[in-house]
Amino acid sequence: MSIAINLNDIKSSLPEQVTLVAVSKTKPISDLKEAYEAGQRIFGENKIQEMTDKYEEMPKDIEWHMIGHVQTNKVKYMAPYVSLIHGIDSFKLLKEINKQALKNNRIIDCLLQIHIAEEETKFGLDKKELEEILSSEEFKNFKNIKIVGLMGMATFTENQNQIKKEFLHLKSIFNTLQNQFETSNLKLKILSMGMSGDYQLAISCGSTMVRIGSSIFGHRK
Repeated sequence: MSIAINLNDIKSSLPEQVTLVAVSKTKPISDLKEAYEAGQRIFGENKIQEMTDKYEEMPKDIEWHMIGHVQTNKVKYMAPYVSLIHGIDSFKLLKEINKQALKNNRIIDCLLQIHIAEEETKFGLDKKELEEILSSEEFKNFKNIKIVGLMGMATFTENQNQIKKEFLHLKSIFNTLQNQFETSNLKLKILSMGMSGDYQLAISCGSTMVRIGSSIFGHRK
């Protein structure tokens, strides 16, 4: 199956309100170009250096999403162009993004990553950390970031009930925050959850953005 066919099959199965991020990490430029030719304009990468190299080579109407864990000292490399940063898991990181966005005269959209999985290896904020950030005066004064939603990754398991429970948990946090908090730099509209193996379940639980790689590009070598 070609990348274009895979892409069109997935797009035709997605509800209108769901955005597709094509996860192109580790994939060669030729694969990205094929997806681009088929109409895809949003690509997700998990390493800043690789994303920056691809940004320089690819057309400039692409939205680049940083979907991996972000090291604070690397934010400056993507600040000039990144469209959305998915994995914000600390106040320190948020502060650095605000600083680098200011230097580039930009407002950078961000998603707060919430820890919903049972695995310790997954990054993310817990409910207490989340509330501490959102209610802090320093956060409210960040003028160069905008929190536009939440992101979460379910436990890597075959147990669909557990995955569903975790997705619904994230959706309930999203709903609560949407009703409780709204500041000039916080307006929740995106719920990013679901990948190749579980995106249909994620959509049924309220996801508005899915991150799909192997179902488009094939499995990573």
